[in-house]
Amino acid sequence: MIIRFDSNREYFTEELCHINELSNHEGDESVSVAQARVEPGVRTRLHRLKDTTERYVILSGQGMVEVGELAPATVQKGDVVLIPSMCPQRITNTGTEELVFLAICSPRFRQENYEDIEINE
Repeated sequence: MIIRFDSNREYFTEELCHINELSNHEGDESVSVAQARVEPGVRTRLHRLKDTTERYVILSGQGMVEVGELAPATVQKGDVVLIPSMCPQRITNTGTEELVFLAICSPRFRQENYEDIEINE
């Protein structure tokens, strides 16, 4: 199967980023791949995924990622961030261009596994 990229599939989330589900379907339960875009100066909402391990593969831009108890860390093109199930996470675009990354989930991303844990400051 070849799934062609379609920019028209992109949507904006409550998490404050643009998502294009590149591959996420019942025929491939083991993994999903989405392209995420975060606009300059935007910090996504703090969240976690139940029963799902996620990886960010940074394609372009620069940011600051927060994962669990780790100190916030800068990320840039080529970096991979491993996020275990139920681990709080968010990312901030610290650059002047869009931060673009792949979000690879195993098993595949399901909306019911997403939990927003943003603390109003």
